[in-house]
This record gives sequence, C-alpha cells and structure tokens, in this order.
Amino acid sequence: MKRVFGMGSALCFAACVLFTTGFVEGSEKATVTYSKDVAAILNKNCVACHRPGEVAPMSLMSYKEVRPWAKAIREQVVKRVMPPWFADPKHGEFSNDCRLAEKEISTIQTWVEAGAPEGDRNDLPPTPQFTAGWTIGKPDVVIPMTKPFDIPAEGSIPYQNFVVPTNFTEDRYVQFAEIRQGDRNHVHHIIINVRYANSRQSRGPRSPNQDERPERGEDSDGRLVGWAPGEAPLILRPGHAKLIKKGSDLIFQVHYTTNGEPGKDVSSVGLIFSKVPVEKRVVTAGASARDLNIPPGDPNYESSGSFVFKEDSHIDSLHPHMHFRGKDFQYKLVYPDGTSKILLFVPRYDFAWQLTYFFKDPVAAPKGSRLECVAHHDNSERNKFNPDPTKFVTWGPQTWEEMMIGYFDYTRDKQNLRLAPETAGK
Repeated sequence: MKRVFGMGSALCFAACVLFTTGFVEGSEKATVTYSKDVAAILNKNCVACHRPGEVAPMSLMSYKEVRPWAKAIREQVVKRVMPPWFADPKHGEFSNDCRLAEKEISTIQTWVEAGAPEGDRNDLPPTPQFTAGWTIGKPDVVIPMTKPFDIPAEGSIPYQNFVVPTNFTEDRYVQFAEIRQGDRNHVHHIIINVRYANSRQSRGPRSPNQDERPERGEDSDGRLVGWAPGEAPLILRPGHAKLIKKGSDLIFQVHYTTNGEPGKDVSSVGLIFSKVPVEKRVVTAGASARDLNIPPGDPNYESSGSFVFKEDSHIDSLHPHMHFRGKDFQYKLVYPDGTSKILLFVPRYDFAWQLTYFFKDPVAAPKGSRLECVAHHDNSERNKFNPDPTKFVTWGPQTWEEMMIGYFDYTRDKQNLRLAPETAGK
C-alpha cells in the first residue's frame, strides 16, 4: 500500500502549515460516521494531496471517493505510514507536524470496523477551498521556463540549467513560492536559485552536471525554492521574505529521469510577494559531507558536516537531504559555551519524502554556535532501495550516487529592513 499512498508530494506538508481546521471530538459511544467524524480528519490531513489535479493517486474529497479506500486508509494511519512524518518526537516542535492524534486514528479505525457508514450529509464540515494547481494560494506571478525541454525515452540525462529572466523592474520580496513540474513522469527534482544582475553569478550558470550544493552569490539568500518528492514549498512567516532584485534571472536546475517513454517539460514557479513590510531576509544554507566514500556492503557508514554562525541568528526550518542509501539524520546545535541541543533526529530517512521541518518557534543560534549534522548510510543488501551494494559510493548528483546535505533556513538578529538602510543590518 505504500506505493499507492506514497506519492511524494510536498502539498500535504504545506497544508499542515496553511490550514488549521480542528478534528471532531465525537463521543466514543456514538456511531462514528464519515460525515460527522471522518471527513474533518481527511480534510485537515489528506485532501491537500488527495484531490483532483494533484499527485496523489486518488481523490479523497467525498464519501463516494473515500469509501472504496476505507480499509487501506485504516491500515496506513494505524501503521502511521500516512500522513508521512519522520521526526523523532523527543526533539523539536514543528508547525507542520502532521501526525494524527491517537483519537483521530481511533476514530478512523472505529469507523472502518463499523462498515464505514456515510451518516447524515447535513453533518459534513465545509469543503476545503484550494486554488487549482497551487497549495500556497493564487500566485502574484507565475514564471515558466522559456522553452520546452525534450526528454528522451532512455539514458542518463545530466542536470539541466535553464536561465529564466524575471523581468522585474523593482526589487521584490517573496514570502511564498511553489514549483509546478510540467512533466511529473520525468521530473525527479528542481532547485531554483536567484542570479542577481551585475553579480559574479551573471557570468553564467554552472555546468550541466552541477550538484545540489546551495549556490550562494554576492549578497544572496541562497536558493529560492526547491521541489522533490515530499518537499514543502517556500512558506515564510509574516515579515520574512526572500529577495529577488530587479533584473535578476532565475536558474532552474532540473534533474530528469527516463522511463522508456519520451516527454516534454515546461516547469514553472509561482511567487507570492510579501503584503506586509519585510523585516528580515531568510537565508538558506547547508552543512554537507562532500568526502563520501562508502564501502561496499557497509550498513552504517557515518558522514558529517557543520556550519558556524558568524552572528546572532535564529533558525526557522530544517531540510535533510540524502539519496537511496540514506538511513538516519541528526541536527545538533552546539552553543559557544559547549552545551548542545538536538534540534531534529530522523531515525528512518525516506528518500521518497524530502520533508522540510518548520519550527513552531525559531531556534536561537548565538554568534559562534555550530550546527552539526550527522547521518548514516546503508550500502548493504539489506537496504531494499540500494541500487548496488557491491559498489563503492561517492558524492554525486545522480540518485545511484550519494549526498548528505543538512539544509536550513535562518535569519540574522540584527537585521531590520524596516529601519533606515544604514541601520538595517544588511
């Protein structure tokens, strides 16, 4: 059933951030029905992905659509496979934690065991409203690739870099951004970086074989937004934003995979600009282990990377990234006095779900603090996703190679763009 439900979409995690509808506290002794009890749970946790036009393999927007899948839904939620969430609850509190409460799981289980009755349609909660094609809402602007890319039926395709002008005549601050793949059957992942006019980046994009290392230009905020299975859109707090300077280009780095059929892709990005004065620019950085050399058959190879904060900062979100041999991932913040705190531990990393973990409250990282990332990789035959346990594995962009990057978003405490430029801490 995991292949039925494991559709690899960021949308359900964005919905956890954007939608906060509560579930029904029905009496355990009363008859549990879809209309009165179950629909609200699915609306809050599932339908952002499971609706027409989205990547989930079935819609769960109505009783007629849900009823055939009732037993499968019970199986997935009881096992906590759905909604997907991998953070160890002992560490960190996250605003997009989409785990079902025990009462919600019990409600679904009781409903299925009772024959999955529909109940009185007058008890149905309001139907969630979505902007067709987008989780973040209607974009202020949609920027597509300038021309289609023809995808061959077979072979390995190097990373492609497409330069897309924004044609912005003024600086724009982006609070929300979301990538839409033009060809879902062939697009493996997309990363979009901003290339400022008249910067050293303007010499041109990196080679087609560039990897997923955060690209940082002069005065850059790091990558703008990415998409991979399960990865959330860019969703920032009010007053926080990413800067796209006037005249900038967007660099679409796209990884295509072949599947025996040719294709054609025109992917795009939707942007929503901040509607309130921006106080802080959000920077995306990463701690990586680029010296990977994983022996054949090694079930627990360790890799690590770190990042030192050069000024007082606050961390907003974390996004661990590995490939098929990724096993577990930990972020630990070591303070200047030597004390430390685990911010996130993912004991079972799943390449099919590239999750971003948004903190409920930003985590303070005083100047001199060190963010340490430690991960383990399973290159043994016990890893059913391992492409070849007989090979040494090194760093590389293709999925049969390996990576270890601890992405994170942070802001600088002294920065306040609402003040005069000379005092804004830019």
